[in-house]
Amino acid sequence: MSDQHHDGRTIDRRSFVKASLIPAALPIADVLVNAAARGAEAAPDPAPRGPDLIDSNVHLFEWPFRKLKYDRTEPLISKLRRHRITQAWAASFESVLHKQLDAINHRLAEECRTRGDGVLIPIGTINPDWPDWEEDLRRCHERHGMRGLRLYPAYHGYTLGHPEFTRLLDEARKRGMLVQVVMRLEDERVHHPAIDVPLVNASPLIDALKKVPSAKVQLLNSAGPLLGNNVPALVRDTKVTFDIAATEGNGGVGRLVEGTNPSYRGAIPVDRLLFGSHAPFFPCESALMKLFESPLSLEQLEKLMRGNAQRLIG
Repeated sequence: MSDQHHDGRTIDRRSFVKASLIPAALPIADVLVNAAARGAEAAPDPAPRGPDLIDSNVHLFEWPFRKLKYDRTEPLISKLRRHRITQAWAASFESVLHKQLDAINHRLAEECRTRGDGVLIPIGTINPDWPDWEEDLRRCHERHGMRGLRLYPAYHGYTLGHPEFTRLLDEARKRGMLVQVVMRLEDERVHHPAIDVPLVNASPLIDALKKVPSAKVQLLNSAGPLLGNNVPALVRDTKVTFDIAATEGNGGVGRLVEGTNPSYRGAIPVDRLLFGSHAPFFPCESALMKLFESPLSLEQLEKLMRGNAQRLIG
């Protein structure tokens, strides 16, 4: 692989990977650097600097069903920064089961403003199946300055074929807002017995986006069978993007791009993939490992780590 220039210095994939990992995770860094070294032709720059990361999939506050290590904002920010994540799109775990979404969105915006340390971008939540959702959307955008919305159809009781969901896409489009659809938060096999959370069917999204083709939509935690046979149509007929948080298997991200992941029935172009960790539910190291152990070029890594996200939300 040919060297490229970053910040005025020559950098190859090996040095790029090494510079982009946290010093605090040296055992992981050693594994990833050794994997990246295969095929490297030149010694790395002694002090290369890879680009910072944008994490498109983070939550704040407490997950209602078990204690998470980084459910307080300050430790989570510190953790993200150690991994060179300098921007994180953050929604609130409280919005999953809470009915007063306006109050939840207000708390989230204030938390990001006062404790986000310049890292957190607040992503509001609305439920298009509830009355007056348009007002919640207006407040997210106009009052809190939110650039995106995160939806939980499985937990909020609607499908992607709901007519109000399509209207929501159009209203968000008018305001230039990203709409993130959470396909899954945790594996169905470990759900609390008191709740019954259905799988999200992605098929209706294709028709919805044909009606609102310029809507900006990202699917989060969309692993394996949740997309299945819908991948070719989603890629061909829509502009929807995906994150890598729930991608599994050795070289999983690379196999997504190559179209060799049997669970997805098709390839997802690298331009449609964003870095997402699903922190603090998943450890940040998991997403980094998925990203760097795959056979991706330096150009592909830069798009996944930051470039695609910048293009999507600015």
